[in-house]
Parts: sequence; C-alpha cells; structure tokens
Amino acid sequence: MKVTNYHSATIDPFGKGLGMVPGTGIQLVDASRLQWNLLDEDVSLPAAVLYADRIEHNLKWMQSFVGEYGVKLAPHGKTTMAPQLFRKQLDNGAWGITLATAHQVRAAYRGGVHRVLMANQLVGKRNMGMIAELLTDPGFEFFCLVDSADGVDQLGAFFSDVKKKLNVLIELGVPGGRTGVRDDAQREAVLAAIARWNGTIELAGIEVYEGVLQDEAGVRAYLKNAVDTTRALLSQGKITRQPAILSGAGSAWYDVVADEFAKASGNAIEVVLRPGCYLTHDVGVYKKAQNEIFARNPIAKKMGQGLKPALQLWAYVQSIPEPDRAIIGLGKRDAAFDAGLPEPAKHFRPGTNMPRDLSADEGWEIFGMMDQHAYMRIKPGADVKVGDMVAFDISHPCLTFDKWRQVLVVDPKYRVTEVIETFF
Repeated sequence: MKVTNYHSATIDPFGKGLGMVPGTGIQLVDASRLQWNLLDEDVSLPAAVLYADRIEHNLKWMQSFVGEYGVKLAPHGKTTMAPQLFRKQLDNGAWGITLATAHQVRAAYRGGVHRVLMANQLVGKRNMGMIAELLTDPGFEFFCLVDSADGVDQLGAFFSDVKKKLNVLIELGVPGGRTGVRDDAQREAVLAAIARWNGTIELAGIEVYEGVLQDEAGVRAYLKNAVDTTRALLSQGKITRQPAILSGAGSAWYDVVADEFAKASGNAIEVVLRPGCYLTHDVGVYKKAQNEIFARNPIAKKMGQGLKPALQLWAYVQSIPEPDRAIIGLGKRDAAFDAGLPEPAKHFRPGTNMPRDLSADEGWEIFGMMDQHAYMRIKPGADVKVGDMVAFDISHPCLTFDKWRQVLVVDPKYRVTEVIETFF
C-alpha cells in the first residue's frame, strides 16, 4: 500500500520502507522499496520535487567554480535544512556547512555534520548550552560570529564555566546594514574582550555578509577592507587559528567574493564561501543573480552552462469555475510568495505519456494565492481539465523548503529515488 502525506511527521505511517542515513541517527524512507512514480499518481499532491540530475549538476558546478579560485565552500544549510542534502554537498567536496541558529547546528550535527560555521551571533544561555553539548565531541569543529564586547563577555563567562573553548570570527558590518562592527573603535573593543577571555574565546578569523550591499563597487570595497583587516590581525598575532578563516558570500555576490578573497588565500588564510541557494537554484531572484554573475565573471562564462532550477512544486487542477481561470491545489502553505509567485512550467494529464513544457504564449499564470489555493489565469478554451497535474517553478527556495517535512527526489522518468527529510 502506497501512502504519502508530506505535511505529516512521517511519510510512511505503516513503517514500511524505512532505513537510516549512514553514520547518523536519522531515519528515512527507502524509496527503492516503495517504487513510487509521480506520474502514476503514487504521490499525494501537492508535493515538493527535486530533480536528481539537476541537483548533481549544481553540486558539481559550484564545487568546480570555487575550485577555479582555490577557495573552500561551506554551503548555507538554512536553505534546505536537510542533512541528506548536506551529506551530498560534503561528499562533493564542501569544507563544512553554514547554519544560522543553535537548533539548526544541532540538527546538522545529528545528521553527521562535524564542521559548522554559524554565520550569526550566539546569544542566550540555552543556545550556548546546546553548542557546549556538541563541543563535548572532540571531532566537532564550530565557529560563530561576534560583533560586540558584551557578546564576547557573555560567551566568555558561559564557556569558561563549562570549561570549553569557543572559536569566533569577528563580523565586519556596514552602516545601516545588519550585524557586524561598524568602525575601528568597535572592532578594537571586541578584540580587547577576546583578550580578556584568553584560553576560552579564540579568534579564528574575519567574516562578512556582503548581501546587504546593492552595487559591485561597494561590495568590492567592503571585501578589500576585510582582506586588509585579516592580514593586519595576523601580523599582530591576534588570530589564533592557523590558517585564519576569511569568510563571506551569500548567493548573489559569491563570484565577487571569490575574486577578491582569492587574492588573500594561501597558507596563512583559508577562504570559505557560503552560498546556499545554488543547490536548487530557481527561476526568480537567483536566476537573475546568476545572469548577472555570467555577465561579469570570466570563470563562470568559461564554465559554460550555469546552475539549473532543480525544485518544483506539483499540484492538481481542482476547479475551472470560469473559462479564463483555474484553481490549483497549491497555496501559501506550500510555496514561497515573497519574491514572486510560482510559475507554471509543466502540464501533465494522468494516463498520458510524459509532461509537456508550458510555453509563455499559452498565458498560464498564477495571479493570486490563498492558504491552500492558487488562482491561475488561462486562455478560454485552453486544454486543461480538473485532475490535471501542473508543475510550478519557484523563486526563493529558502521559503519553500521550510514548508515541507519531506521532499521527493525523482529521476528523468519521474520515479522517486529518494525522500529527503527536512528539520526546520
């Protein structure tokens, strides 16, 4: 019996087809035993679907890109929060995984991740305690950010009490931006606080987040300052780790970060980039960013075909109440809508051979969404029926993944080859 319910805690309530992620405590579905096919309607829709061949392409593309610059990759795991996908990234050469919160770090650790860069401040007793518990494992390497003397002192007091050492990176910020020291005086105050906790708080390097800036000139100036600061702190003996870490790069400016930071990479400085959305890519904000990267970056151009959108949402046509309108069983509970509504990409009628790609001139368009329904504009007389399946491309994968407990991986024949568990 084939049973799926992608919004429930388990994909197979009868306990069939379950296995374990090797080397972890994560129980998962053995998709090979279930023998599902998306087109045979073995799967309850709506469903989130990853394409195995595109995921593989994106993994190799990004690893090749950073390899051209001689820098390391620590993908931001908040995008997917899926340890099975983290493992694919690590197996393809990633240095570690980036995360944003203590509970994300714990989920990744339980999924077998043993090097984490938490690109955020570690604040609060319980959050510190969660990290301290993980640091009882000598094989676990962890870094977090600091940008204030108060923050350092709180970390120092806690980790001194529990007799654990904590690696930190000083975050350099920009006026009007997010976290990060704004000037030399703030940076010196943080350095003085780190020195007060010598032996407990250890400075491992410098971190930036350039995504708060809008133009390339501003990004490059910011990055050059980070390089200069790292070199200065190394010469002053302030950075404990060898090599020092210099880290930056979201999913929009990673090529510029690679270009600037690679100039500092070497025996003394280890450059770590942190893009997260490359794994699935999209047809919206990150497609636009990738087009800009191809326009300005010679290495990306040389590599040829870039990242491919690998995540789609499949749903049924539920109703055609008016000639120019179809109602789709897909809503805000299923898809990101902050950076553009889902875009109809494929149409399939159960019982036919394979899905067909939708062309722009057919005029199918989502123009509104409710919790569980989407309004799709169609042309009167369009060949669409209740019960048809439509696949939608998305923009901003971060806010689509967090709506799903399980995501299906399918091969080119739409056979389910893996069920990815998420841990938001």
